[in-house]
Order: sequence, then C-alpha cells, then structure tokens
Amino acid sequence: MRWLSLTFICVLLSLPTAILAQTQTIERQIKGAPETDINVGIFSSINANCTAGPLPVVILITPPARGNVTFKKGRLRATNLKQCLGVELPAFVAIYRSSAGFIGQDVFTLEVISSGGKSQFQRITVTVMNPGTKPERIRT
Repeated sequence: MRWLSLTFICVLLSLPTAILAQTQTIERQIKGAPETDINVGIFSSINANCTAGPLPVVILITPPARGNVTFKKGRLRATNLKQCLGVELPAFVAIYRSSAGFIGQDVFTLEVISSGGKSQFQRITVTVMNPGTKPERIRT
C-alpha cells in the first residue's frame, strides 16, 4: 500500500512536466525604433460562424530586461480570414516600449491560453535600432 501511495505522488509531481512538454513555443522577431510603441502581438478569437469568440488570456511570463510590455484592448478588422470575408473582433494588443537610450535586443515571453484551455508560449525578441540603421549582414 505504501508503494502505491508513493507511485501516486510521483505521478502527480510529474504532471506539470508532462503538461509543459505538450505546450507549443513560438519564436518571433520584431524590429522597431527606440522609445516608441512597438506592436508585438494582437490576440483575438473567431468562431466557425465568423462571430467573435472569447478573448484569450495573455500572461507575461518573463518580462523584458530593457523595456516594458503593456496590453490594451482594441479591435481587429480583417478581410478574407478563413471563410469570413469581413469581420471585426475584440482583441488584446501587446505593445513593447524600450527604456530610454536602449539600442539592441530585448527578449520576453508571453503565455496565451485559449478559451478551450490550450496554452501556447511566445518568445518574442525585439530588436531596437535607430531609424535608417541597417542590420549587419553575416558574411560566410
């Protein structure tokens, strides 16, 4: 009986690892100017009948080191989205703003959870550079 209890506890402790292993992580790269609002994501949901679905939950898991991420409620207007020819949906908009004087790369992670409970991690790298600056090319 003691081994059964121990086995049950081990299974419970391994569940978070099993659940995390099933989540999807997406890597995204975004460029923008320093000390300006940079749109880094729009999060919305649409039903099969082209009506708005419930908004997803968006959580800032790892904040950026050299800036701030804020969320605003907005509207998404789209045409030719799936079978929907024209639709306007409520949405959350994620906005990144770099710290004063920062030039370089900043990284943060979001978790997006759908109304069905499906979780997705988004690791977003923001490259902050002065306008007119061309990224360096890698020569091989």
